[in-house]
Amino acid sequence: MPSSLRATLPTLFALLFGYALMQIGNTLQGTLLSVRGSIAQFTPTEIGAVGSAFWGGIVVGSLYAGRVIQQVGHTRAFAALAAIAASTALLHLLVINPPVWIAARAVTGFCFAGLFIVVESWLNASADAQTRGQVLSVYGMTGLIAGIGGQMLLPAGDPNGYRLFCFVAILICLALVPTALSRASAPAHAVSDTKINLRQLYRQSPFGVVAAVLCGITTSSFFALGPIWAQERGLDTAEIAIFMACGTLGGFATTYPLGWLSDRMDRRHVIIGASGMAAAILLALIHFVPLTVPVWLLFFYVAIFGGSVIPTYSIVTAHVNDMVKPGEFVAAAGGLLILQGIGAAIGPVISGMAMTEFGRLGLLYVVIIAQALMAIWGAYRSLQRAAPATEEKETFVPEPVVPVGTRLEAH
Repeated sequence: MPSSLRATLPTLFALLFGYALMQIGNTLQGTLLSVRGSIAQFTPTEIGAVGSAFWGGIVVGSLYAGRVIQQVGHTRAFAALAAIAASTALLHLLVINPPVWIAARAVTGFCFAGLFIVVESWLNASADAQTRGQVLSVYGMTGLIAGIGGQMLLPAGDPNGYRLFCFVAILICLALVPTALSRASAPAHAVSDTKINLRQLYRQSPFGVVAAVLCGITTSSFFALGPIWAQERGLDTAEIAIFMACGTLGGFATTYPLGWLSDRMDRRHVIIGASGMAAAILLALIHFVPLTVPVWLLFFYVAIFGGSVIPTYSIVTAHVNDMVKPGEFVAAAGGLLILQGIGAAIGPVISGMAMTEFGRLGLLYVVIIAQALMAIWGAYRSLQRAAPATEEKETFVPEPVVPVGTRLEAH
């Protein structure tokens, strides 16, 4: 590890630790709401709408929460948003009603977007040009590890009780402590004026624009409705937690290898291979894996699936950065955020409706179609435009599971 990075990380440890606590609470809450909604006899469509609301809140918060931070500062904004997010987690327990949960989940998404903006902008401002990519890589991998931890907390209580909801609120509140006591200086500005032009972004990278939407559909559908699929497959609470954690663990294991590979060949070919693998795994689950299969085999399948789909958004982002000019990176990241968020907002609704119509296989059908479209579109675009030379590529940087724009403003 370079000495500059070793000097930077201790200063930023408090920020990363607070972010990890937030992500543990966030992933636990997402899985818990899916399982508890099923126990409360919500339909898959309603559970999908709850998941979609979170991502809708993430997009709106990514675009507008920066204004709150500019007005009151990073520390105060972080405290206020964390308090709202913790309170909203308990609201799900007090009022078990689909419209209330949808509204509360949207508020939670907005708050988490603001919380992540505080952490990400702080990291960006504290790192220098030589260490920024490495710091953001550590940030992205921290999110994946924390996601695994959050999933594994599900068996710590009865989803039909109140204990797990309290855990979520406690974790979000505890995330305040390291951030509030951090000696790292808060950046002077949370966002910068950046105009986002989706038409121009499509002209620069047609594949990246479509792939970002399909990435959102896939990952949000999995995290919102994967627990329901596992529950209907017959898994108990502990097995559901391991099932979801294995998906994230697979993504953690393959993020750097696939990123390394994409730095050395056409990134679209890496994405085509990953999406093809994801579709093949799900087709195998439909046609070749009986209900009596040992549960460890399901864990193995979902790990391969997660390893195929979770790193894809990071590779798409790297591909788009290869296509745009250096001064347009922030605008491109903002455009991809919106597109990924749109896909993430509609994915659970579509998948929920498919599950209502076709049972648990409906989720697999939607994800297979999304991954197949990504592979087909990538193959077509590969024939239309050659990949940039290796020496012209930007360095791959892992993106967090919930990507949030840190320097964006709506126009």
